[in-house]
Amino acid sequence: MPATTAQPANPARREFLRDSALAGGGLALGMALAGLAQAADGPGIAGELNVWVVVKPDDSTLIRIARTEMGQGTLTGLAQLVAEELDADWSRVSTENVTAGRNFAAKRAWGEMGTGGSRGIRMSQQYVRQGGAAARQMLMQAAAAHWQVPLAELSTQAGSVRHAASGRSLRYGELAAAAAQLPAPDANSLRLKDPKTWRIAGQPMKRLDTRPKTDGSKVFAMDLQLPGMLVAALRACPVFGGSLLSYDQAAIAGRRGVKGVVKVNDSTLAVVADTWWQAKTALDSLPIVWDEGVNASASSASIAALLADGLAAPSAFADRNEGDALAAIAGAAKKIEASYSTPFLAHACMEAMNCTVQISADKAQAWVPTQNAEAAHAALSEASGLPLARCEVLHMDPGGGFGRRGGAQDYVRLAVPVAKQFPGLPVKVMWSREEDMTHDFYRPISAARLSAGLDAAGNLVGLAVRVSGQSINAFVAPQSVAGGNDRRQLQGFWKEPGDAQLGYSVPHLRVEYAMRNSHVPVGPWRGVNTNQNGVYMECFIEEVARAAGADSLAFRLKLMGQHPKHRAVLQAAADKAGWGGPLPPGRHRGIAQFMGYGSYSAAVAEVSVNAQNAVTVHRLVLALDCGHAVNPQQIAAQVEGSVAYGLSAALFGEITIEAGRVKQRNFDTYPVLRLAGMPQVETVIVPSFDFWGGVGEPTICVVTPAVLNAVLAATGKPVRDLPMRAAA
Repeated sequence: MPATTAQPANPARREFLRDSALAGGGLALGMALAGLAQAADGPGIAGELNVWVVVKPDDSTLIRIARTEMGQGTLTGLAQLVAEELDADWSRVSTENVTAGRNFAAKRAWGEMGTGGSRGIRMSQQYVRQGGAAARQMLMQAAAAHWQVPLAELSTQAGSVRHAASGRSLRYGELAAAAAQLPAPDANSLRLKDPKTWRIAGQPMKRLDTRPKTDGSKVFAMDLQLPGMLVAALRACPVFGGSLLSYDQAAIAGRRGVKGVVKVNDSTLAVVADTWWQAKTALDSLPIVWDEGVNASASSASIAALLADGLAAPSAFADRNEGDALAAIAGAAKKIEASYSTPFLAHACMEAMNCTVQISADKAQAWVPTQNAEAAHAALSEASGLPLARCEVLHMDPGGGFGRRGGAQDYVRLAVPVAKQFPGLPVKVMWSREEDMTHDFYRPISAARLSAGLDAAGNLVGLAVRVSGQSINAFVAPQSVAGGNDRRQLQGFWKEPGDAQLGYSVPHLRVEYAMRNSHVPVGPWRGVNTNQNGVYMECFIEEVARAAGADSLAFRLKLMGQHPKHRAVLQAAADKAGWGGPLPPGRHRGIAQFMGYGSYSAAVAEVSVNAQNAVTVHRLVLALDCGHAVNPQQIAAQVEGSVAYGLSAALFGEITIEAGRVKQRNFDTYPVLRLAGMPQVETVIVPSFDFWGGVGEPTICVVTPAVLNAVLAATGKPVRDLPMRAAA
């Protein structure tokens, strides 16, 4: 549905990997001003005004992109921002990916390359816009020198410089060579455009990457073919933490196309062959003996007991302790308490994990579908033993990322030892769907217990929240959360404005986290902790509102007086959905709001529940304030994608553990939403033009609670454990 609008030095290799994982798939490093001068990796090409912009003699403009495009539209959005400041002719714009090796050689002239945490645009908008503005100024300076007129008399429009007084104009292609010889302007002298005046950015421009993805010409990493390429199938111990005892290579000796078996590490094997099918079938026939270790006795039940212990523990890390919530609740006229749980979730990317590596004596090269080319570069260097300067990563557009292809880089580290056994030849290492699903870095499992107190007038006087669950940071960087103090797991409950602030003000508030880690590896999953915390907070607030005898919307608005942006988004969603108005027979509404990744989100769901308790979601209205809306059409597409992803998790998504291993192996046991189940989605953009928020992840966190609250309205029974099929 259409939307409506109401330097630092290079870190070490291990630091690259650590920081990218902590940042949810993208490095959390500050940048000074990137890319106003030509890159320091050799002589510039003709028409290269700076590292972002190349204007060719035929007036076409090439814009370089350092972030990863994985379907979210970052490539087009960043190109729009550069083209806007450049005043380019959008019909003549094309893009080019920057490689990690080139960025390293140029002393990170393109800035950080991680794409995660909905930061692809918001964390690079400043310097890419400055790159466009600098190029525009240099073109104007070249024209001023050519005409011998003051710079102030010139203007630009659609790829040309104009001198109104004489009626003359010059195309950018005619000026580019001379402009490229000029020094880059001082960044402080650049005045960026007011977003309210945008003509390219801020508009629903068609995506630049659509055609190759629809006509079949797009080459994803899984499709890559190189001369002499070999293909490897991978298998790891089915129990996390287990190891390889033995394997009988003789059992597959002499099979057609098979080149050999490689012990990748203590828990992983690969079979290498001429084709994927030869490698996979040989691996399936290879007798392997695993030492499953102490984790072989772990189960979903034992992990649930671990989380329950966290909820019941006498103390936990208290991130917020304002007033005396426990005393206020104990003395309240009415007390409400509820517990909720959310399971492990797999990323289930359409393109399974893979990486192609070619290693020679003095060079390593990888073709990687990664969200963080710098982290892949670091992993390639570390695993190969070659310095960063002798490594190169050609990052290819992934067929889905969702955080899986961010900080982990296991697909690089596991591919390198295989390629080492075949020097000089490219080796494509591929996961089967089963291997991909059973060896993911899953969204952490968690549970929550919330309690509240209402006074005699139905006012919320105290609120206590405890979340118990697995920590991403404890898995990737244990030293960062010593003592269990992990604020990241409480995203959406934070006091500080700007990223994941709680949108309610309560006189007495306590928010705690009890870290309870299992043997299952975890990592960022689109929206990470806001998806779970949004369910806990918004479903509980719904129960509290009902206990107070108040309207769901009115009760929330009453708590949001100090949070005008939260309030505006919630009201916008309610207005668009017709909150309080009539509904078709059998339909019921639910509402939710939450904040994550620098943006404010709200949703209203319309659902029906039949006699067999089957839930049908008919309509979802979602409102989003991301500050500046670079491409409204793409924002609407991202919101629709978040509905598909969020409903898949709410209705079906669950990774369970039995005998230490993941039970779900493919889409037959880990289903995703089908087209027939997709509701009508309406997007309301509420731009406030005063900050830069994310888009790809924020709205997921309100999809599930809005639907669950509508189910509560329909049945009178709260759903407190996900997925919903588990509660039927």
